[in-house]
Amino acid sequence: MENQSVSEFILLGFSIDRHEEILLALFFLVLYVVTVLGNMVILFVVLVDSRLHTPMYFFLGNFAALDIFFTSAISPQLLWNLFSNDKSISFAGWMTQSYFYFFLGTVEFILLTSMSFDRYAAICKPLQYHAIMNSQVCIQMLVGSWLGGFLSVLFPTILITRLSFCRSNIINHFFCDSGPLLELSCSDTSFIELMDFFLSAVVIICSLTVTLFSYVFIISAVMHISSTTGRAKAFNTCASHLTIISISCSISIFIYVTPSQKETLEVHKMPAVLTTIVCPFLNPFIFTLKNDTVKQALKDVLRQYKVLVTQKAWAPCKRKGPFK
Repeated sequence: MENQSVSEFILLGFSIDRHEEILLALFFLVLYVVTVLGNMVILFVVLVDSRLHTPMYFFLGNFAALDIFFTSAISPQLLWNLFSNDKSISFAGWMTQSYFYFFLGTVEFILLTSMSFDRYAAICKPLQYHAIMNSQVCIQMLVGSWLGGFLSVLFPTILITRLSFCRSNIINHFFCDSGPLLELSCSDTSFIELMDFFLSAVVIICSLTVTLFSYVFIISAVMHISSTTGRAKAFNTCASHLTIISISCSISIFIYVTPSQKETLEVHKMPAVLTTIVCPFLNPFIFTLKNDTVKQALKDVLRQYKVLVTQKAWAPCKRKGPFK
């Protein structure tokens, strides 16, 4: 992939000096490593603990894997730019990162919507829950999330690759967002901007609307639970999901569901840091700290690992005998 008018772009990144860039890179590196490890732990626990082999944790495990892919689409290139002070990226690299950023971001919103429907079925339709959310339905919803994200981003990306860029190759951003790129094009980008706005609005607003409707019925059902403990447990189960989708939707609406982004690119950098780096870092903690079942499963896995390590440590002593 190569554009006839430009072969590479220069990402300006953040308006800070070199010393501050190194400190920021170290901070982002820690967040990235913890994000990957935290989501890998959740994915591992969901896979090995039979108590978590339910639709709710099926989606949670896939969401953890999605977070790893999403942050890995941005963080490695950002860390390289900050540590090496080489701010260049090829046209092919730009389009690849941009595509995967929007592709995985769209999958995340659709997957969060699927999780809200799962919570609605579990709380509002408990007797029919296993019939509604059977394994075939869960797989279909997961495949639909990935397919919807793939198709919704494909056509706008193809259109962007056909643009000409004759103004400059310097972009005032830290990753490959579409808005700053469209600003540099000397082609007519009004149709692409309108399409981006429409697709972003459809994905984000529909996801938020379906989730809010689901939680209206969920809250109504929970309030009819006579037991205070039962109400607290039901709210606690949904709190992590509602927290994540509220943060994601509010930030994405601020950045992308606007008619024009050209005048506010500098303002969008901080929310972009939140959605690309900070939110994937927080998601594992939100899910584990808010979910008692995941916390208990994690404790059991750690306990089993500790017992296994102890047995291996004592094995040589048992073979030799106490007086040899």
